[in-house]
Amino acid sequence: MSERPSPARAAVVLGGSHTGMLAARALAGLADRVVVVERDELPETPAPRKGLPQARHAHMLWSGGVRAMEELLPGITAALLDAGARRAPVTTDMVVLSAHGWFRRWPESHHVLLAGRDLLDATVRARVLADGHVEVVGGTEVLGLTGDAAAVTGVRVRDRDGRERTVEADLVVDATGRGSGAPRWLAALGLPAPERREVDTGVAYASRLYLAPEQARAGFPVVNVQPDPRDGGPGRAGFLLPIENGRWIVTLNGTRGGEPTSSADDFIPFARERLRHPLIGDLLGRAEPLSDVAFTRATVNRRYFYERMPAWPDNFTVLGDALAAYNPVYGHGLAVGAQSALLLRESTRRHGLGTPGLSRRVQKAAARPVGAAWDLAVGQDVFYPGATEHGPTARDRVLAAYVSRLMYTATGNGRIARRVTDVTALERGAEVLLAPGVVLGALVGPLRPQLTRPPLTAEELKAAGVL
Repeated sequence: MSERPSPARAAVVLGGSHTGMLAARALAGLADRVVVVERDELPETPAPRKGLPQARHAHMLWSGGVRAMEELLPGITAALLDAGARRAPVTTDMVVLSAHGWFRRWPESHHVLLAGRDLLDATVRARVLADGHVEVVGGTEVLGLTGDAAAVTGVRVRDRDGRERTVEADLVVDATGRGSGAPRWLAALGLPAPERREVDTGVAYASRLYLAPEQARAGFPVVNVQPDPRDGGPGRAGFLLPIENGRWIVTLNGTRGGEPTSSADDFIPFARERLRHPLIGDLLGRAEPLSDVAFTRATVNRRYFYERMPAWPDNFTVLGDALAAYNPVYGHGLAVGAQSALLLRESTRRHGLGTPGLSRRVQKAAARPVGAAWDLAVGQDVFYPGATEHGPTARDRVLAAYVSRLMYTATGNGRIARRVTDVTALERGAEVLLAPGVVLGALVGPLRPQLTRPPLTAEELKAAGVL
């Protein structure tokens, strides 16, 4: 007697951005069919889209996320570099003013990938969709989940023509970003509200594209002027990231009471006069603006602790900004999304699609990279006025004091700087900062004197037109 074929397995990913595409890739081959449901019509080439306004701001992908993405899409790093993205070694190609002074440009510990968000997304999307298991349904709105409190069976959607229908699935992944409706969808299934924490500094972001001076279009370092949360006032920061096609993307930001404006006339003056050092403004003085100023305030740190819920439905998981969204100044959202997608693949391979308890396991696994990035973000943001209802906790203050000492030490101790970048690059957990040698190094402090000026070479200054 011939055996009946196994029923086809289907997965649905809600959201076709960075995390959603990587989640689809993670499930390709584990499910017979992966459907990505996306509100926008996704472009075939690097281009803006309505549902991703944050693409107009600076993005970086820390090496912890690069490694996860490479495991999911072998060769994607080379594809991005071929498309114009840049690999910048940490901290060798970084000029960073921390709260405690200028970091030295130590030998490479880790790296970041730098590219415009449109280029990053288009390159990843093309590689994911080359797999015949993955298809995109664009122009489609998610209305809710089907099933009950025990298990999700699919998702209700509204097509571009207004028709409503149900897409059945053995697994639904919510990667819809900050605007996720997951709390509302779960409530409709009879589940309680999840625990949630928000830390809102009121930070606003203003970004602009520039064409770098001709001699500075290749090999120019990242420039970052950070705030000092200890001064009691608003925190203002700036990033200059060299990206594809000889361009610089520059993002300026300020917390409540210290925000930049959306005016192009204010952009360079803010960089020169409101940041703790005028370097970024000076560099922009010789660069050619290529865009208007993009401005946004949607930057609250928000985390849902779904892994702590007493009940969780099978066949549903939440990843990316839908799970935890961070103040973009720390640059961890892309890396956490990639690491979470890789954990989704590992858990699904180990236990099988549709297995009872799989979604709970994925949610708990994703909490690890999410928690690491969350602690890095709120550990500083919680100290700004009005960020939380009750201010920093005793734990917040103890951790911040130790991290502050580490950062001070890292300005003049390469070994400690490497341990710090182990964590900020999401390559290792924060426990490495509690190793005896690191604690001792923090007690001793910097081994070399503080720098009195930005660590740019004369050649770099000349190339940028500053000398």
